[in-house]
Amino acid sequence: MLKTYRRKHVAHDTYVALSHFQSLVPMMDAYVYNDGTTKNLMSLSGTIPVLFEEVTYNIPVCVWIEASYPQTAPICYVTPTCDMMVLSGKYIGSNGEVLLPYLEDWKNGKCDLVSLLQVMIVTFADLPPMCMKPHPEPEEAPCWLQFHRQAEVLPTTDGSLYLNLAGEDDLPFQQENETNC
Repeated sequence: MLKTYRRKHVAHDTYVALSHFQSLVPMMDAYVYNDGTTKNLMSLSGTIPVLFEEVTYNIPVCVWIEASYPQTAPICYVTPTCDMMVLSGKYIGSNGEVLLPYLEDWKNGKCDLVSLLQVMIVTFADLPPMCMKPHPEPEEAPCWLQFHRQAEVLPTTDGSLYLNLAGEDDLPFQQENETNC
């Protein structure tokens, strides 16, 4: 898996990150850059635990490691599930890209994957990068459907007709609630 990542440093950083964040999984996949070019890169994908308002949330992330790592910072994204949506803001782009100062100020030898993931956890605890999609309010049924009951048109002894509506308990309304036609 690490053919293009020949440095022991990369393997060591990856190993340490995976031992600290056991929900992350290393994989090789195609990464598409903004200009449309594609490269096969290693990534760490999974979740990181973020404590927000005394509740721990597992935030899905993907950390792409370029062949130039550790000279260059990884490319990081939050990767919401279909029930989540990205909250773009100060540190999160509308496409889910993580835009932390730690990444912008990346220094070879002083920055590593574990520290990066810890900075993400602390930052996301203050400014959550995503939330659950709001479930649309169930549309209120039209008035005629709200009161739809099984109706019967029944004849009376004098030949006229009346409409008999069953109540919510499926028992007929009392005679005073019946309508003569």
